[in-house]
Amino acid sequence: MDKKRKTRLVVKVGSSSLTHESGKLNLRNLERLSRVLSDIMNSGVEVILVSSGAQAAGFGRLGLRERPTELRMKQAAASVGQGALMYIYEKFFGEYGYPVGQILLNKWDVEDEIMRTNLLNTFETLIECGAVPIVNENDSVAVEEILIGDNDTLSATVACLVDADLLVILSDIDGLYDKDPHLYSDARFIERVEDISSLNAELGGVASNRGTGGMITKIHAAEMAVSCGVSTIVTSGERPECLYDIMEGKPVGTLFVPKEGEGRNDEQT
Repeated sequence: MDKKRKTRLVVKVGSSSLTHESGKLNLRNLERLSRVLSDIMNSGVEVILVSSGAQAAGFGRLGLRERPTELRMKQAAASVGQGALMYIYEKFFGEYGYPVGQILLNKWDVEDEIMRTNLLNTFETLIECGAVPIVNENDSVAVEEILIGDNDTLSATVACLVDADLLVILSDIDGLYDKDPHLYSDARFIERVEDISSLNAELGGVASNRGTGGMITKIHAAEMAVSCGVSTIVTSGERPECLYDIMEGKPVGTLFVPKEGEGRNDEQT
């Protein structure tokens, strides 16, 4: 890792880690995540958080029993839920001395050269000012043509944009298996992946009711990140304290390693 600058960590947390089955926010997990990330920042690490949970929090708050399928209802849920989510993050991070900055973006923001430059400047300025950038897709106004698509891909996009040292995807599963562990008791855990192209396309799990991803989206996100030289770890979000172990170089989850010459960070070698 480059010792001339601070370590830069991007953490993505999914809806299943942030909300209950009811759709309402899981305050205990949100508080623990905020506390751990604040402590990691106290150690000198720069942190960017890519947070799901807005739509899930919104449809729970609106009294909907299931994730809406109609676009206008998805957008309304995202609009309501994003405010609720940021209010909680502001409260919890604020208790540990860190302000938060909301960044909502879509595909155009990273594909247009001028907008991409402005976006990067916003990230860098927030970090310089000691704030925590909290990123989500702008679901309240987004349509299919401008969607990045899922927050696993969004987190990889952000990690590449800000030249992160490490991307950690906190999921509802503890890493990658050679088959779906929910269905097969003999599923074998994979600790390290050096060649993503060799993975079976059918690897992975099924998305939860509150999330939109699955293991396939995490593999694609890892592939994108390692192509930019960003090591990527997929692990469970049930215990945010695992981030301490990761920062200490201990083996946690599945590590996706950039090819030789591409990566700067290989903490778990």
